[in-house]
Order: sequence, then structure tokens, then C-alpha cells
Amino acid sequence: MRRITSRKKKKKRLNQFIIGGGLIFVLFFSVLGYSLQGEKNSEVKKVNYNGFEFVNQNGFWILELGSFRFVFNNNPKQIEFNETVNISTDINSLNSYLGKPLYIFSEDSDSEREIYKNFDPRANNIVQRIQGACLEEGCDKNLPLKTCEDNFIIIKESNSSSVTQKNNCVFIEGKKEDLMKLTDEYLFKVLGVE
Repeated sequence: MRRITSRKKKKKRLNQFIIGGGLIFVLFFSVLGYSLQGEKNSEVKKVNYNGFEFVNQNGFWILELGSFRFVFNNNPKQIEFNETVNISTDINSLNSYLGKPLYIFSEDSDSEREIYKNFDPRANNIVQRIQGACLEEGCDKNLPLKTCEDNFIIIKESNSSSVTQKNNCVFIEGKKEDLMKLTDEYLFKVLGVE
């Protein structure tokens, strides 16, 4: 009787050992496979353009200039337009915005966010504050009226694409699908990338 009981115990113990070993094997190779996959996906993409290095992080392009960190939806090499675009060469540099209020009127929320995330005083401490405003009376929004004596960015939909500056007003105009690229193009000009 003892032999039968000890055989059953040995067989049960052997089965437990085999199942336990199999589970450890599966877990080990699962962790190993996952870690190797993470290394492959953590590849850093970089783009060098006119001496500026853009690093892709989580789908955004990061440019670090001194203590400033700028975040873009596009890098300069991605910006191509299907038509002729009038980009003014007289865009004010970053220094003209330092410590002053910045006013913005935008018909495109994505482009407006692109301006906010790069000029926001909490992020880069470039401008004193950012505030919505209107350039002319009759603006649909209940916003203060400002002139081109103030730093003012106006983003509008238009059939022709352009980025122009008149006094301290910057006009970013284009088709809805091009406004983000035009906004990034403007920011590259301000930063001296282009």
C-alpha cells in the first residue's frame, strides 16, 4: 500500500515540477521578448536642419535652444506646400517678443495651440502673457481690440497661403489643412531656423 501511495505522490510532485518549470519558461521568454521590443521602439529620431537638431519624442519635434524648449508638430524638412507660399523675410526675431504681452486671434484651434505651447510664459518664459484679442471691430468674440502696435498674431483661413508681418502684426493665412504647417514655418522664422 505504501508503494502505491508514494508512487502517486512522486507522480504528482513530478507533474507539479513540470508545470511550474513550464510556467517559469513562458514567463522568462515573455519578459525577454517584451524588453527587446521596447529597445527597438525606443529608437530616437533626429533631424538636423541648418545646424539645429530636432528630436522626435512622442510624435512631436523638440528643439532646445539654450534654456528654451520648443515643441512642434512638424520638423522643417516635413513642411512642403503644393502651391506657392508667400513667406515674408521680415519676420521679427524672438527678441521682439521677450517680456511683452502677445495677442492672438485664430480661426484654427490647432495652430493657436502651437503658438501657446511655444510662447506660453509657464513653458518658456518668453512673453509676459498670451491673450485673445481682435484686430478690428465686429469680431465675433468678446475680446479686447488691439492694433499692430502690439505683438499680435492673426491666423485665418484663406485660399492663398502666406506668412507676412506688418509692424508687429503677423498674418498666417492659408487653407485649413496648411495652417499648422504655416504656423510652424512662422515659428521657425522667429527662432532663426530658416
